[in-house]
Amino acid sequence: MPTPELIPTHQQLSWRAITATDLEDWESLLRRMAVADKPDWIEQRADLEEVLEASKNDPVLDTVMGFDDGGTPRAFGRISANPGSQLVHVFGGVDPEWRRRGIGRAIHGWQVERAGKRLAEAGVEGGFIRSYVEELNPGHRALMESAGGTITRWFTEMTRDLSEDIPEVDLDPEFEIVAFSDDLSEAIRLAHNEAFQDHWGSEPRDEESWRFTVSHPEFRAEWSLAAIDNSSGEVAAYEIASYDPESRELVGHDEGYTELLGVRRDWRGRRLAPALLAEAMRRFKADGMENAGLGVDTENPSGALGLYERMGYTPTRRSMVFEKQLAQPE
Repeated sequence: MPTPELIPTHQQLSWRAITATDLEDWESLLRRMAVADKPDWIEQRADLEEVLEASKNDPVLDTVMGFDDGGTPRAFGRISANPGSQLVHVFGGVDPEWRRRGIGRAIHGWQVERAGKRLAEAGVEGGFIRSYVEELNPGHRALMESAGGTITRWFTEMTRDLSEDIPEVDLDPEFEIVAFSDDLSEAIRLAHNEAFQDHWGSEPRDEESWRFTVSHPEFRAEWSLAAIDNSSGEVAAYEIASYDPESRELVGHDEGYTELLGVRRDWRGRRLAPALLAEAMRRFKADGMENAGLGVDTENPSGALGLYERMGYTPTRRSMVFEKQLAQPE
């Protein structure tokens, strides 16, 4: 179990680490939260299982859940960090019926303490925590602000009606667009790490996290693409897509979603990104999707927002990134 001094000391709940036996109840808690918070995506069972199984985090130390007297989970918190990184992601939530009791502040305090201790034990200096907050969730934003967090970035969700004409993008015959395959998976992972090495907030995807991405129940191999440079056989650009069966309920339409889109530096300026987006749209539409969706770093200097607007995507909702520097251990 987690070290006692790191457990939130909120007296109305009893606290312990999350275990595999809690998965069903954890899902139920997230569903209750979603009714109040109206997110555009809810973690699936596979996401929760990955939290407990991923080798980079220790669920015994890096998760916590609060239970009422009847044994029902009413709140949870967790942290996640890549080995050697200064960045610690924090996640959590409170049952709507149990909010405004200081539980969120207690969890955040635990996250700060645990993150600081984990980085100190790893010999990492200058660490900070990061939390993604949806603009439509004022309670979460107020908590982050009261805890001393600072908004460092804005992200925008966008969608495109596929009943409208899909742009025709002339692709240089030097390139060929092919569907994702297991044989290409590692080359696409490496292409992604290279393409995103100069993007704000991005960290390399290791083999374990990539395997989870491309085996997730929402991943769609037939919609995921690679642009191959025929002269070298290398992956020059790629697009990774997914489908959330609950998208109609959550965002109002069935939506094919572009999770990742990247072009390696040596091949930028060749219109590979719009060509991949257009091909993905055609595949979404052919499989009955009403819309194409994606998310974008609003301040991305690569001009991604302008590209998506030219491809017909329009903004739907925003989220902000809060960060907070961690105190250096004495």
